[in-house]
Amino acid sequence: MNASDTSPLTGIHHVALIASDYARSKDFYTRVLGLRVIAENYRAARDSWKLDLALPDGSQLELFSFPGAPPRPSRPEAQGLRHLAFRVHLLEPMIERLAAAGVACEPIRVDAYTGRRFTFFADPDDLPLELYEIPADAG
Repeated sequence: MNASDTSPLTGIHHVALIASDYARSKDFYTRVLGLRVIAENYRAARDSWKLDLALPDGSQLELFSFPGAPPRPSRPEAQGLRHLAFRVHLLEPMIERLAAAGVACEPIRVDAYTGRRFTFFADPDDLPLELYEIPADAG
């Protein structure tokens, strides 16, 4: 397959995250970010929770708890997943929502290649999250 071929991939189904404090992260992703719960299951054999969360475009986040999971290296940046970016139509309402919940965002920046505005913030485990603005009327 070369660069001009169409990929058989049709999108991202889900992104999986492991929380150090399941209840705190569940609150963050549901109450603060406003994601809808699809399913929540306790897996006794693993002493682990699995929470499936829906985004409006049909993609999902899976939030797990695992006893004794090591912390994720965030700074300095490590190889692997760098950050998770959420698409929004307008940055300011989401930044205000985060601020009201005590979550700080970095100053708004502009992507030098696309001209789109974006900002970063962190989840309860210091996972870097991004808000990337794509206006509703953008094609």
